[in-house]
Amino acid sequence: MNHATPNLATLCFDVMPTPVGHLRLIADDIGLRRICFEHDRHPRTEDGAGRQDAARLAAARTQLQQFFDGARREFDLPLHPLGTPFQLQVWNALRGIAYGTTISYAELAARIGNPAARRAVGAANGRNPLPIVVPCHRVIGRDGSLVGFGGGLEVKRTLLALEGNAAFALH
Repeated sequence: MNHATPNLATLCFDVMPTPVGHLRLIADDIGLRRICFEHDRHPRTEDGAGRQDAARLAAARTQLQQFFDGARREFDLPLHPLGTPFQLQVWNALRGIAYGTTISYAELAARIGNPAARRAVGAANGRNPLPIVVPCHRVIGRDGSLVGFGGGLEVKRTLLALEGNAAFALH
């Protein structure tokens, strides 16, 4: 994961239908940079930039489709999220949350060695540019409730249910 100035000239995108709505995948020459939900709470200038290039995003589309089909639990893609060193640390820690499990913001803060940073961890989690691939949906409230998610709580519930988390199964 990296912290760098965006080069909008190298961006490409593709859009794919999924059970949680259309996702806009954005990549640069280094890797996948953003996954945007149809109703993203934190849109960025770069979200509308670039040229459509389905071939360059084929691996990301394939792996995401495998995830939605229940055939993939971890992603193996080159990633290039842009953020502060703290955000990158949090996003890297998110990748260690096992498929089908959840943790609290407090536990995530402890995992990065800063248990007092629950609020800052929550803010970084909410700014994760690569939801699903970097599984921020697996972070829930200390009391087990669904809280905050850039794609909306119903999308979060759907993702957790897809992973077989019975506590969030759709009725």
